[in-house]
Amino acid sequence: MNHFATLLAQETSSGAAAFQFVLLAAVPLALYFLMIRPQRRKMREAAAMQAALAVGDEVITASGIYGFITAIEDDLFWIEVDEDVQLRVVKSQVHGRVTGQPATDDDTQDDSDES
Repeated sequence: MNHFATLLAQETSSGAAAFQFVLLAAVPLALYFLMIRPQRRKMREAAAMQAALAVGDEVITASGIYGFITAIEDDLFWIEVDEDVQLRVVKSQVHGRVTGQPATDDDTQDDSDES
């Protein structure tokens, strides 16, 4: 009976060791799928969007400045924010292309008058 208890204790400890090994291997795998992979996908999408921008596109920068691209250099965009006012911006700071016009106060007042 004593030998059986010893064998049972050894098998339990080897099973626990195997579980700990699997758990130890699963942590980096989970980090890859939950953190690293989505971040890389976002970086690829941002690089593709920045490469697709052309002169004349309306963009918004990471700091919230709207403007039109007037020239493209190696890693810079020249963005016109007003007549004869241009900013030189690093490509990585262009957040996205503007697809629609933002709503103004005049647009919201017209809708309320029609009611």
